Amino acid sequence: MAPVTVPPVEEARDIFRRLGYAVSGEGTELRAERKWRTVHVTAMEGDGASATRVLADGGRSDEPSLRCFVTWKEYAGDLHDRLRGTSPSYEWAIIGVDDGGEYEVVRQEDGVVA
Repeated sequence: MAPVTVPPVEEARDIFRRLGYAVSGEGTELRAERKWRTVHVTAMEGDGASATRVLADGGRSDEPSLRCFVTWKEYAGDLHDRLRGTSPSYEWAIIGVDDGGEYEVVRQEDGVVA
């Protein structure tokens, strides 16, 4: 079982680096950049998946309009439901990771794992 008290920060960095992004930032808030695209990446532990700060932000002009939340796989579904319920103003995706480094992507459009 994944440790729920520690956000998957290193897993988030590794995933985006493998996808060809330059990753910067400290703590759980990262910035992934590739070509013209900038993604605000937030790594979250299980209990943080319900944090209203993360769900309600994104309306500031200095933030990228693309968001990706990286959490442990068992919390990705709950986070998806919360995000769809709040209808944030930004485009988003969720990456659910396990402690072995495997991951699944849940897209905003239809909730389908890609």
